[in-house]
Amino acid sequence: MPESPGHTPEQSHLAYLPKLVSNLLDSIVRRFSNPVTARRNRVLLLLLTAGLLTLILLPSQHLVTARYKPGEIATSDIRASQDYLLEDHELTRQLRSEAEAKAPVVYTAGDTVATTLLNSITRALNATRSARSEKPAITTAELRPLLEPVLDAQLAEGELRSLLKITNQPPVLTSLKQILDELYKQKIILDEKVFRSDIQRGIEICSTTGKSIGTATMNTPFIEIGEARRLLQTKRLDGVTADVSRHLLALTAKILKPNLFFDREATEARKKALLNDVKPVLYKIQKGEMIVRVGERVSSEQSHKLQMIYEASRGEGTLYTVLGIFGLALVLFYFPYRFACKNIRKFNPSNRDLLAIAILIVGSFFVFKLALLISANIGAAFPAVSPASYAYLFPFAAGAMIVRILLNSEVALVYCVMMAPLLGILFNSNMYVVIYALLGSVVGAHGVRQCQDRSVIYTAGLKLAVVNLALGLCFQTINSALFTMQTLYVICFTLVGALLSAMLVSAFTPLFESLFHFTTNIKLLELANLNAPLLRDLMIKAPGTYHHSVVVGNLVEAAAEAIGANPLLARVAAYYHDIGKTAKPLYFIENMQGGENRHDKLSPHMSALILISHIKEGEVMARERHLGQPIIDVIRQHHGTALIKFFYEKAKTQAEATGQQVDPQEFRYPGPKPQTREAGLVMLADAVEAASRTLVNPTPDRIQGMVQKLINRIFSDGQLDECELTLKNLHEIAKSFNRILGAIFHHRIDYPEPAHKGGIGGKKSNAHSGTEQPAKTPGPAAPHQGSSSEDLKRLGMS
Repeated sequence: MPESPGHTPEQSHLAYLPKLVSNLLDSIVRRFSNPVTARRNRVLLLLLTAGLLTLILLPSQHLVTARYKPGEIATSDIRASQDYLLEDHELTRQLRSEAEAKAPVVYTAGDTVATTLLNSITRALNATRSARSEKPAITTAELRPLLEPVLDAQLAEGELRSLLKITNQPPVLTSLKQILDELYKQKIILDEKVFRSDIQRGIEICSTTGKSIGTATMNTPFIEIGEARRLLQTKRLDGVTADVSRHLLALTAKILKPNLFFDREATEARKKALLNDVKPVLYKIQKGEMIVRVGERVSSEQSHKLQMIYEASRGEGTLYTVLGIFGLALVLFYFPYRFACKNIRKFNPSNRDLLAIAILIVGSFFVFKLALLISANIGAAFPAVSPASYAYLFPFAAGAMIVRILLNSEVALVYCVMMAPLLGILFNSNMYVVIYALLGSVVGAHGVRQCQDRSVIYTAGLKLAVVNLALGLCFQTINSALFTMQTLYVICFTLVGALLSAMLVSAFTPLFESLFHFTTNIKLLELANLNAPLLRDLMIKAPGTYHHSVVVGNLVEAAAEAIGANPLLARVAAYYHDIGKTAKPLYFIENMQGGENRHDKLSPHMSALILISHIKEGEVMARERHLGQPIIDVIRQHHGTALIKFFYEKAKTQAEATGQQVDPQEFRYPGPKPQTREAGLVMLADAVEAASRTLVNPTPDRIQGMVQKLINRIFSDGQLDECELTLKNLHEIAKSFNRILGAIFHHRIDYPEPAHKGGIGGKKSNAHSGTEQPAKTPGPAAPHQGSSSEDLKRLGMS
């Protein structure tokens, strides 16, 4: 078959795209609202929303940071998206290296080295004397293992024999002490080359207790340990032979130690102290600072800045930032939600509502983040405008206004509490943004509380503009910038931001309303049109039910206004509450029109099932036509669990004849009982309107008595236990019903029959005024001249 002109196959496929998207979303909403997995789905939605917000709230450079090597060409402008205080690691390392190089080398001066050496030799002599006294013929081989551990040195044969030959210790030790004392008056060091090198860096001399006692310079007298040993062997001990003196001094030279030695621990401690004194070199980069421009050759300094930003965005800090933002989002979502569920009576969002709110939150923050990046990049084009002033352009209140139109004030308030702190995080923890967004959202949501046409949205935008302007001027005053050019920009931006909020609300409310099948006041106005398909079908198939529904709509509208309920919702719900009767209209009394009663041929149980079925039929029709959950709830609840008394009594009568029992639950509507004031109003008005048709002489007193009796009966049956109607409300409802029904059933005057069209010149008494008036004679051009009264009587007859 050839394609129709002007329509390509692609266009034909695109025509099904909106329906496909709608069906897909409907499937997701149904699965998400599954009562079996409702709790799990809410937890998953909470985690997913918090995760997406974390990605959006993270500063941009934490995700993508451009890095260029020196000499490369930049492919885009790169600005600092926030203030940075970065450490210049290279310069810090350089300063630390310089400080380490300047750290003095610590040498410890030992003032007890000579005494220690003399004590070692004294112990060796004592050990030799003891061994010789125990064994006079002791050999050097037997003496070696006794003395070497004491002296901590390997002893030669001649040295061992010399120790055996010493019989008088005091003169020898006294002479040795004099030689050592004279020798240790100098600074004996281990390595002259190393010592001179350390002098170049600076040597600090400390005592064994760690106290500084001076410094060493090139003029400081010192002697190397090797030279000291040679010098020692040139001396001569008193009281012994030359050979013994030579060997004993050689032994002393072996164990000779320096009295000025390198102290590694003290040196490292000095280095550490100096390194700790070197503070990290910080490099400040201000928000909005241009680091490199597109097409520019990147310099070493610019490359270094980009590298520092990149390093700052990596590692442990980023992980903590991600976890912190994610945790903050969870806390801000969960705890206000729990508080509202426990303490705010009208706060009861369904899973569908939460899914819509989550999409709105994520979408809003995505738009805000995109706008924030754009505003940061246009700063160069408008240098006179402060970057902070662009925040006044953002439509922060749009989300809360949409939530208020779609749901209610309570949910909108909780939404504001959740959003405002997160917006402050997005704007670098700016408290002014938190206040601006919170108050603006509350005022905007309040402005659209009775949104029955699009003009209300723009009226709310004007109220929002006033509040935004007041806040902007207050912030300028706090910053001592009221009388500056920035204040003019702030004034313009606050007004434009409010207008932008109204425009976005007007654009996106129908989208959410259509995708998630919300029932707003605007949708209710569309449904209230009596030419709507369902109402026209009701009027044709069940005219009695249609008339009944219209009258009930008038009753509940007046009563809703009296008690402060939603009059529009009550009236529209009343129009549709009995649409299920179109399936079997002739089984309901108002549609029988004096014909046969089909229930006469049915059992009471079957009749009750047919009556009850109109609830289920109405719910199915309402869901198919997407009338919205509030209207569906009224359809399900407008009979509550009331007893179908007529057929119950009829069944009891039949059962008594056979001795059987009748279960009253089989003759009750399935419920639930009314959960809202509007549903309770429809229940009351439905019963009152139906009963009013049975009044023979509907005087005001009889109407009042009937209304009181029916309301009391419904109240006593417990049908109003689960809705929010108080006794004061019931009193106001009864007065409203009396007034409306009194107007409907007011007395009329019996008008006399009109004069016969053929009469001339006669007079007819007017029963209304009691005066006589001349009868009118039809002129020659009368259209019905010659018609008889018989023709008129046949009108309307079958």
